[in-house]
Amino acid sequence: MLNHHSNKLLLLISVFLLFSCNKLVEIPDPKNTLTTNKVFNNDTQAISAMAGILTQMINTDASSSFASGLTSQTARASADEINLAFNLNNNIGDLARNSLTAESGEANNIWSSAYQTIYGANGVLEGIEASKSALLHAQTRTELIAEAKFLRAFSYFYLVNCFGDVPLLLSTNLAENSNKPRTAVAIVYQQIVNDLIDAANALPADYSAGGGERIRANKWAAKALLARVYLYTGDNSKAIQEATDVIGQTGLYQLETADLNKVFLKNSSETIWQLQQNVNKIFIGNAVPEAVGMLPSPLHTGASGDLSSYLLKAFEPGDLRKAAWIDSTDFTQSGVNYHARFIYKYKTGYHNLVVGGVATEYYMVLRFAEMYLIRGEAFALSGQLSAGIEDLNILRRRAGIVPLPTTLTRDQTLAAIAKERQTELFGEWGHRWFDLKRTGKAEQVLSAIPAKQPWRGSYQLLYPIPKTELQRDHFLTQNPNY
Repeated sequence: MLNHHSNKLLLLISVFLLFSCNKLVEIPDPKNTLTTNKVFNNDTQAISAMAGILTQMINTDASSSFASGLTSQTARASADEINLAFNLNNNIGDLARNSLTAESGEANNIWSSAYQTIYGANGVLEGIEASKSALLHAQTRTELIAEAKFLRAFSYFYLVNCFGDVPLLLSTNLAENSNKPRTAVAIVYQQIVNDLIDAANALPADYSAGGGERIRANKWAAKALLARVYLYTGDNSKAIQEATDVIGQTGLYQLETADLNKVFLKNSSETIWQLQQNVNKIFIGNAVPEAVGMLPSPLHTGASGDLSSYLLKAFEPGDLRKAAWIDSTDFTQSGVNYHARFIYKYKTGYHNLVVGGVATEYYMVLRFAEMYLIRGEAFALSGQLSAGIEDLNILRRRAGIVPLPTTLTRDQTLAAIAKERQTELFGEWGHRWFDLKRTGKAEQVLSAIPAKQPWRGSYQLLYPIPKTELQRDHFLTQNPNY
């Protein structure tokens, strides 16, 4: 898995000098190598190392990192969120047509970038443990260990939902990691839970680590992700408790009820955790990487992918989310006129970005509205239907649509939750695709889409393990039918 030339903890320096690399396994020893002791000699160096990992996650184009837009981009194509009739030439054609093969490379960067973050987190954990410096203070040690565990859990969540069983790497040791087999999803999830519990217990409850900006994970970010993991793994009572804990932080989090265009602004009241882009980076500037490739340029006459009729029909008349978060463009491509609808949750894209400009948006990773959706679903699955419906109605009132009656049956409530997740979280971080898979609805919904015919089978609901990884680690096995 990790083709390094030594067992020194070099990842932090790799982060600083080599964050443009796409593949974890190909990071060379950097020039002017610093030793572990120097990297973790004091608070400033250790905090900078953690900041470097976050920088590596976000400051790349949206097709290179799972954390800069690639997860959203691939999952939209794998699900039913985009019109598959055109614009299939930007590395998502096989995904959109449900025609992945073992040779397809669309999802390879999800694998490599997620493991790069995991390796970074493991290096922080080992570096702090190895450092004996009195200048690396106890509080800094505790909080950075917790943040590293959060990032490791976060990365593994996306790996298991994209690939299924994956190698569970908990160190940077070459000998240990280079011959790792795949680990069962259930075991990986248990490690995710353990890491998130540790993180929630040790991270600060405020945003002091980010200087008041919501760009570093805190206690509530760990609990928010933990609530999602508990929902995914069927532990509904714990999902309810964790989501309730976050919802109860009214001093930090509120729904943006007056203007939905404020939701994705940096440090909005709905932000639990965002990633901050480097505004000086060419082609990204003060935009989030995903928006650079997603928004047409010019905004209303440039080429764009098209949102699907399945998504558009899910919105009820008068839904303010559709008005605020979807826009359209008219353009001509190869002599054909198109009218396309695009996601407009972020307002800064290639059409108006400024290199070195002031960012008004950071990349939203975890947001407050999801907590109501998680708790509502967990309530419904636990038989507390009226409580689940009320959580949905909180979001429906915010969206300007009629609240649901509390007389819905269990099946009606769960269907309403699925629809509400579709219209609230569309386009974000693979939510729709993951929802279809975890609720057992994927084959029913996706196999009915004409552009995905012929339906090759549900095995396509997991991405193929990258061929380069199979060649490098002979203990790895490919997902079935690839």
